[in-house]
Amino acid sequence: MIRIAIVEDEESYISILKEYVERYKEESGEQIEVTIYHDGDEIAAFYRAQFDIILMDIEMKFINGMTAAEEIRKVDTAVSIIFITNAPQYAIRGYEVGALDYILKPVSYFTFSQKFGRAVAKIKKRSSRKRITIPVKGGVMRMELSDVYYIESEGHNLIYHTKEGSVVSSGTMKSVETAMEGMDFSRINKCYLVNLEHVDGVQDKYAVVHGDRLLISRPRTKQFMQELTRYWGERS
Repeated sequence: MIRIAIVEDEESYISILKEYVERYKEESGEQIEVTIYHDGDEIAAFYRAQFDIILMDIEMKFINGMTAAEEIRKVDTAVSIIFITNAPQYAIRGYEVGALDYILKPVSYFTFSQKFGRAVAKIKKRSSRKRITIPVKGGVMRMELSDVYYIESEGHNLIYHTKEGSVVSSGTMKSVETAMEGMDFSRINKCYLVNLEHVDGVQDKYAVVHGDRLLISRPRTKQFMQELTRYWGERS
């Protein structure tokens, strides 16, 4: 089941998007559950990472789509956000909150199905998740790779910042970097190895990873930006 939210304050566009989703369901055979919100404040107020895809209008009366997306990203870095807008200049800002794509109004079914289909493909790819084993005091811990936001080196310890909280392990940053090779993790300085899946954006000299601002060292900036651009490009 794919869970999607439509966040739109115009009833006419709610009807169009619901119609397009139903048509996509019939053509693809996907199981899709739709929830409607009429403003950004409705979805952001009690958001609990309950959706796979959010179709979000940018210009709304109380809380606009960009502000709502910023609040959503504080608790959910995985959801695919597709902005719906009349103004392409606003849509470009969407990449600051890790938006997957944007659709310009008036929305055609062809454009919708192409971009919605990419979001569905991303969900399916994410569902085939890798697991890692982390050595901890007294034993080991097994967890989903995608549940690891970033790894921090502190003294002789490694701290895994994860969905379930911080996990302290032994080892060196070099060894864990080698172990994570090919798994879309990127070293941004001597202390941090970040999961590109959870990079919400880059602000000044900092990577924003699941809401945390982590300094990018000058020597690693170019490589990190190349790796991040590649990662986002493969999932767009």
